[in-house]
Amino acid sequence: MSQFWINIIFVGLSFALYFGIAIWARAGSTKEFYVAGGGVHPVVNGMATAADWMSAASFISMAGMLAMGGYAASAYLMGWTGGFVLLALLLAPYLRKFGKFTVPDFIGDRFYSKAARLVAVVCLIMACTTYVIGQMTGAGVAFSRFLEVDSNTGLIIAAIVVLFYAVLGGMKGITYTQVAQYCVLMVAYIIPAIFISLNLTGNPIPQLGMFDNDVSTGMPILQKLDMLVSDLGFAQYTADVPNKLNMFLLTLSLMIGTAGLPHVIIRFFTVPKVSDARISAGWTLIFIALLYTTAPAVGSMARLNIINTVYPQGLDQPALAYEARPEWMKNWETTGLLKYEDKNGDGLIQYYNDKNEEYAAAATTEKGWQGNELTVNNDILVLANPEIANLPSWVIGLIAAGGLAAALSTAAGLLLAISSAISHDLIKKTIKPDITDKGELMAARISMTIAIVVATYLGMNPPGFAAQVVAVAFGIAASSLFPALMMGIFSKRINSTGATAGMIAGLSATCIYVFLYMGWFFIPGTNTFENVEANWILGISPLSFGAIGAVINFIVAIAVSSMGNPPPKEVQDLVESVRYPKGAGGAIDH
Repeated sequence: MSQFWINIIFVGLSFALYFGIAIWARAGSTKEFYVAGGGVHPVVNGMATAADWMSAASFISMAGMLAMGGYAASAYLMGWTGGFVLLALLLAPYLRKFGKFTVPDFIGDRFYSKAARLVAVVCLIMACTTYVIGQMTGAGVAFSRFLEVDSNTGLIIAAIVVLFYAVLGGMKGITYTQVAQYCVLMVAYIIPAIFISLNLTGNPIPQLGMFDNDVSTGMPILQKLDMLVSDLGFAQYTADVPNKLNMFLLTLSLMIGTAGLPHVIIRFFTVPKVSDARISAGWTLIFIALLYTTAPAVGSMARLNIINTVYPQGLDQPALAYEARPEWMKNWETTGLLKYEDKNGDGLIQYYNDKNEEYAAAATTEKGWQGNELTVNNDILVLANPEIANLPSWVIGLIAAGGLAAALSTAAGLLLAISSAISHDLIKKTIKPDITDKGELMAARISMTIAIVVATYLGMNPPGFAAQVVAVAFGIAASSLFPALMMGIFSKRINSTGATAGMIAGLSATCIYVFLYMGWFFIPGTNTFENVEANWILGISPLSFGAIGAVINFIVAIAVSSMGNPPPKEVQDLVESVRYPKGAGGAIDH
């Protein structure tokens, strides 16, 4: 049986499972649509939250960043996982005690203001829409390779699948679908990692194999990788980071962005009790750790496999001839995500860092090279790893299903957050308060359908690779929603004007910096970091600026609130009651 049909079988079976769950768990009320009826077991919710949060960026793109960025890219590991600790300790139980459906719902009632609610809706839509672009991009990458269709066709297929189970089931359908997707994506991630670790080190545990010896040379894997990449003109894989300020700010931005992500926060409204919110967050960390401790091993081994493919006899021997390239390279060339350009006409694949001017000049003089000839997109490494390592066909089919599960699970959660904000906070709480439960449910489904269409269009025209776009979404959430949530819970003095002004200031500062220095708006056509990196303020990357935006938000909110009247007594009493999350109920009942 051909690889194509094996992929079809694995992907088709996983989709059939998702459809079956959606039909079984379809939502019949707004409470089921928004929070799955509020009766999800904390372990089940922990698994669903892990799948919701471990997106295409985690499954597809993160190991690729680690492969190409080495130690410097570990900020993503520290930031994304550290954010869940913040969420578990500082937000989840208190928001569950408040007992609302959405993040704008909390902000609107806590700050007793329609304006604050509307600003929160705008912030939520911007963060979630930016985030969902990365998921749709990841789905397009997976579809384009494994189902042998172009990425735009893949996006449309992914959109139809999400449309079916998310619109039909809402949070209830999404929750149980995400449990299945977690199982699929984790099995798909771990099994290839075990095979690859065995091939390179003889150790079946990838987390340990990364620190073991290479079976062909006897050298420690990381030491060998350091030697190879430095000999090719790249920075050592384990090299220290020169700009520690930027790494710190990126880690902080990802941490507080995680804690402020609306689609993750609403998952803690689905459990029966406040104590279950903490338990659920703990289980989520355990489920996430299975993938996040494996990712560094996958990244380092993927980088080693690529170098071994191009230079099978060592760096002191001629590179691989293009005509003799392995099948996996031919497969990924058809997607446009792997490219070869024979710059010196010798028919060999020269792979080195031509941005290192000293190295490139020496290579041109001594070896006749005229620039790097192989371009490998970060987003393909995890998906291509089984093929690079010559693993069995069923493993390739499995990782195809896993990559799609990762992208679709998070996309569904994000789209639900967007539709809930529109139908509940914008329509129900602002435009048409007398709307019926049935009418609100219909509005939620229509808004989700529109959001899917918009997300699909944006996924066809992404401004960067999956993890870049996702990091920007975390920055938006960090600079706008996280400070408002923190001050709403822990400060009785912040009033509606201060909170609204803080969100606007933090969001505006972050968006201006991102658009200016990523070239998405003010510098058309320069949407790569290298083009404008020299102009970054204090070397701060646009991906790291969310932490600065959060500081601006806090300062503006506190300053404006100090010049105005304190919140009403009943609001201050409400904040006091939310701080002590005892019991099963919410501070406000529906």
